[in-house]
Amino acid sequence: MRFNSLSYALFLPVVYLVFHFTADRYRRLVLLVASYGFYAALQAPYLPAALFATTCVAYGCGLRIAAIREKAARRRWLFLGVSACVSLLAGMKYVPSTLLLAGVSYFTFQAVSYLVDVSRGDVEAERRFGHFALYMAFFPKLLQGPIERAETLLPQLGKRYSFDYDAVRGGMLLFTWGLFQKVVVADRLALYADAVYNDVHGFSGLPLLIGTYAYALQIYFDFSGYTDMALGTGRIFGIELTGNFNRPYGAVSVADFWRRWHISFSRWIRDYLFMPLQVKLRGWGRTGTTVALAVTFLLSGMWHGARWGFVAWGLMHGLFLAAALYYRPWQKRLHGSLGLDRSRYLAGWQKFFTFHTVCLAWIFFRADGMPDAVHVVTRLFDFRANVLSIREAGLEAFLSGNVLLGQGAGAGVTMAVLLTFLLLVRRERVMAVQNERWPVRWLTYYALLAAIFALRLGDTQFLYYRF
Repeated sequence: MRFNSLSYALFLPVVYLVFHFTADRYRRLVLLVASYGFYAALQAPYLPAALFATTCVAYGCGLRIAAIREKAARRRWLFLGVSACVSLLAGMKYVPSTLLLAGVSYFTFQAVSYLVDVSRGDVEAERRFGHFALYMAFFPKLLQGPIERAETLLPQLGKRYSFDYDAVRGGMLLFTWGLFQKVVVADRLALYADAVYNDVHGFSGLPLLIGTYAYALQIYFDFSGYTDMALGTGRIFGIELTGNFNRPYGAVSVADFWRRWHISFSRWIRDYLFMPLQVKLRGWGRTGTTVALAVTFLLSGMWHGARWGFVAWGLMHGLFLAAALYYRPWQKRLHGSLGLDRSRYLAGWQKFFTFHTVCLAWIFFRADGMPDAVHVVTRLFDFRANVLSIREAGLEAFLSGNVLLGQGAGAGVTMAVLLTFLLLVRRERVMAVQNERWPVRWLTYYALLAAIFALRLGDTQFLYYRF
């Protein structure tokens, strides 16, 4: 069941009404049943089974870890629990098959973080199985995150619910804003990005360049839109989930990008992969940190799938961060000698450079294979592309803007680019509409809904759904 589907539009209000009018002691049971029903709606019986198995392993191992004082024994139970969870994920993800894996990575990462946090003493082991099962399965964050830590989500699930009109209204607005990003902007950017990347050898130069920009914006608005829909849904039920994005394309470095992009995942790989590796390799100095970065982002790439493009994407980000590590001691000195530290243009240049560095890596992430990615990189600035290739890519219609609301690729890109500028406005400003006078509020609500119904292209898939 996708957030942008009609079935979810029916599912959510029904679940909320049942939740709202149920006695407080049974409300978490309502959410747990709804979460498993939500997952079962994907019509892949092995997915709820995998979720339940991972939940049982994490719950049982967490209790054992908490009950044992001997460090060696605690480590054995931690190793057993983490190995079992990761093995299930790896078996489903990398054994050749056509299995639908929606959500498996996210609840596995959540189980691993819980076990590690219990072993470190950062959180107490949860003794109520139903409470823990809801922590693992809460449906708004189940399919694509955010990856929630036990210390932030478990206490919220234990709070007594009370109706909060502002929270429900804010949640509905945030969900609508996320839906707008997905169906109006991301899906229309996809028209051009897919037209180019599904046949990269048919293009060179400007179509490839615009296609790469289109994909960079598409993947951001697609995933950011999903996250806002998840956060909005959680807020309706009185649960505040972790924000996953903070204007990542405004980052001034690749490290800053990862502090802003898929934040819950970035923190997860930092705390449970990079930092433990860095500690083990601390005797190697900066070389150890470099190796830890390379391994961490290599594994990050492999998590996205068994494809060389994902591996290349992960290694590139690891190398970008490692290069910055070696450059950092020289950075202030260089900026000072050139007078850049006082320049008002420095931040703008850093943002420009970081954005294009990230876009370069997106090429390998999006391309169907390494030959396609190499073709894009080597032909990206070959502006000898003939008019026919530009027309076939839909760029001619995009530049002319002849049709605004048609279904063609050019019309889609025209609309998407116009709306992209609107989306440069901070989300906080959109949410602040709630505090405006009623004509402004309702005009904004109706404008968002009108755009969604008029411009949606159907029940399209989320990009991170398959990861």
